[in-house]
Amino acid sequence: MIEQNLTFDQLPKAVTMLAKEVSELKSLIIDRQGQALNDHPEQFLTIQEASDFLNLKVPTLYSKVSRNEIPYMKRAKRLYFSKSELMEYIKEGRHKTVSEMEQEAGSYLLNKKGLEQ
Repeated sequence: MIEQNLTFDQLPKAVTMLAKEVSELKSLIIDRQGQALNDHPEQFLTIQEASDFLNLKVPTLYSKVSRNEIPYMKRAKRLYFSKSELMEYIKEGRHKTVSEMEQEAGSYLLNKKGLEQ
């Protein structure tokens, strides 16, 4: 443990201990992330499961597939959908709030003024 009232002479030892502990924490986090990926392998959905997941009718989903509007895989005349890719597909349709658009506009104008000078 590191004492709260460190002297200047104790500082190098305390920093060394902190660096070691941070390194150990980093290793633990990386290990946990690896385990989490292994615990939750990629999940593939059938057309009916994807339909239920997206709350779309099956013919609508087939239509989106034929127009390449949605990510899918095809193997042996069967369609499969990656659940994580469908989540990303849904997130791509997110609309920005007024405050987010105002913030982006302000940033754009500041950058534009900086380039003109």
